[in-house]
Amino acid sequence: MTLAMSWEEWASHDAVGLAERVRNGELTPAELARQAAAGIAKTNPSLSAVVEVFEDVVADPLSDGLDPAGPFAGVPFLMKDLGPTLKGRLQEQGSLFMRGNRPAADAWLTARMRKAGLNLMGRTTTPEFGVCSSAENPAVYVTRNPWDTDYTTCGSSAGTAAMVAAGAVPLSHATDGGGSIRIPAGFNGNIGLKASRGVFSIAPNLSDISGFVSTQGCQSRSVRDTAAFVDACRGGAPGEFMPYWTAPEPYTQLIKRDPGRLRIALSHEWGDYRATPAIVAELEKAGRFLEGLGHHVDWALPEADLRAAFAAQTTCYISNFAQVIAGLLETRGLQRPPEGLIEPMNIRIWEAGKDMSYAERYRMQAVFNSTARAFGAFFEEWDIILTPITALPTPKIGATEYLTISDNPDVLDWFGHLWKFFAYTPLSNLCGIPAISLPMGRQENGLPFGIQAQARQAGDGLLLQLAAQIERALGGRWNDGRRPPVHVTAA
Repeated sequence: MTLAMSWEEWASHDAVGLAERVRNGELTPAELARQAAAGIAKTNPSLSAVVEVFEDVVADPLSDGLDPAGPFAGVPFLMKDLGPTLKGRLQEQGSLFMRGNRPAADAWLTARMRKAGLNLMGRTTTPEFGVCSSAENPAVYVTRNPWDTDYTTCGSSAGTAAMVAAGAVPLSHATDGGGSIRIPAGFNGNIGLKASRGVFSIAPNLSDISGFVSTQGCQSRSVRDTAAFVDACRGGAPGEFMPYWTAPEPYTQLIKRDPGRLRIALSHEWGDYRATPAIVAELEKAGRFLEGLGHHVDWALPEADLRAAFAAQTTCYISNFAQVIAGLLETRGLQRPPEGLIEPMNIRIWEAGKDMSYAERYRMQAVFNSTARAFGAFFEEWDIILTPITALPTPKIGATEYLTISDNPDVLDWFGHLWKFFAYTPLSNLCGIPAISLPMGRQENGLPFGIQAQARQAGDGLLLQLAAQIERALGGRWNDGRRPPVHVTAA
């Protein structure tokens, strides 16, 4: 098969750049789709990151509702196998129990993506129901990091992280309920924005009041791609429980200007959790870089009861995921999860949360409120808080203590292990504030490492503006200009 461009040329383009070439008549959506499919075929055997490629929309991108007049003009896009549904397509959620599941309708956000001109041409891997830290159940698939295939991508947006990092697609769908966009972005050298509450709809099956912590988004390799995605796909569906908001200026325009001098707080002492010395050094290096851009940088932390916040977040996850599993069981007339088809920790989560009382949820919501108010007060004094993306380095494949195939009998102890590792990302979900992982750091073994910036509610544009300023200062060379060994340009 003859491709429209060399792999070097393909990898040098972001999504906005590819769309511009389509609008100029230099390329067609079908040529882009064929190139992306070839890139997946080239890299996926090493990574196990794509579950399925939709051959019909590779052959004819306009066959499935894509609007070629949208800003992305037919750019290939992969959907995490969780979250927004695609009419008639499999969505198996990383679970043996969900094998063969075909939703009957597009989700609201799916329609927004099609209208934006994104060619939804395949599915990427995720851990079962998006619960744990890696897409790593040997009975389903084991997704590997393109920088070193002995290591995990982390998750839950696992396959998306690997495919964007490997250069197969310039951007791809991701979801985030506690770090699932940002952590794999940080460990794979991508950009990952978790948007504020009230940006991306999770209609029709959930609202921001029932979903609470979950949001949609993407991973990319350029700030302008993420900005363009937010501009094109944001907005609420009819009947949303809470108002959705619009930025006063499109982010694609905003990011062309540097922000003013920002007050940036650094922290790695996050309640009971601390980063390793090597990770703290990467945070300090990022702080010095931002000082060099003219920003005020110092150490500071919101005055919140972080121990109570993590306990409330645990309650939220246990009760939410238990009800998700209960709903799936109900559709099949089952009384309990079948052993062997649902992973052990997810069964324990169902057992722990299926009968949780409203009183427990009410106490949880009270802590959500007090924590969000404390962060809100902090952002009256500071513009940004900068943290590492995690407290610990990327795990190797097979570190089962973070997986839902874990044999840990204690659900709370299992979550405690997660928080020690993923300390810095969940509270932005709890508070509904925006957060972005930027590939500014490097681990001792050479793998990428993300630095996370968080801002006040609706501060998404400021995060993207700062990210764009950093990108310009780096000459566009995220990850020091390095590429992973598993990459479309590799021989």
